[in-house]
Amino acid sequence: MIKKIPIVIVAMLISLSGCAKDYGLAPPADSEKVTVTVKLPKELTNEVMQVVYRSTICTFTDHTAMGKPYQRDEYQRTDIWPVRQGQSDLYRAELPMDGGGACQWHLSNVTFGVVYADPTRFGESVVVGGGGGIVVIFDHNNSPRGGADFKIDGDLMIKKDYYPWLKENFLDGYVKRISLAGEASLYLKYQALQARQVFFEPILHSNYLVTSEGTKVHKVGSFIKFTYPDGTVVADGSHNPDLRKLQAIRLAAENKK
Repeated sequence: MIKKIPIVIVAMLISLSGCAKDYGLAPPADSEKVTVTVKLPKELTNEVMQVVYRSTICTFTDHTAMGKPYQRDEYQRTDIWPVRQGQSDLYRAELPMDGGGACQWHLSNVTFGVVYADPTRFGESVVVGGGGGIVVIFDHNNSPRGGADFKIDGDLMIKKDYYPWLKENFLDGYVKRISLAGEASLYLKYQALQARQVFFEPILHSNYLVTSEGTKVHKVGSFIKFTYPDGTVVADGSHNPDLRKLQAIRLAAENKK
């Protein structure tokens, strides 16, 4: 037999659900902002900026590795595309520090970066890889990519060298990627608590290509083989190109001009 629920109870349930806290972002118009600017080389394009806000008012229950429950700050992610400034090579986004709303959101971190705009220029089957990522943390929490490698006082100015890295992987399915070889394998991560200006200028040395060929079998002593712009071949167990070697090759070539 199906029991009928009194209309008054249904109305109460609807009313209670309607009183649930609004978790949406609502930055006030007068919020202080962090301006993120990317100076973009012509061969590269921006990735979407992944902006994370946190709240100590709105929380949720998580569990430790032992299964013990504990309360964590709630978080929200919003994606923003930086906007080109006129016909220049500068792309900019403004991130409100105050996320507003009932949860009183605050800006926690942003992840952004650059990749090759047209990977097929390196071959028909070539896809985009990584290496040009930046994470900036504005509070004392880790980002989705972990904690900071560098702590910066004041505004953050990032100017780094990058080299095209064409890599072939054979294990677990063949794939050929064009990545950026630099100081980090994927992301440079900064904590900049006082930053209101973040400026990123990747310097792309497009004439100095490094290639790598992954191992084809799981075997002791079988390593990734790197071929550097000067023809040097190295297979020493490294997973990433040697940035110091790339810098030395480029500087030696430039000094001969």
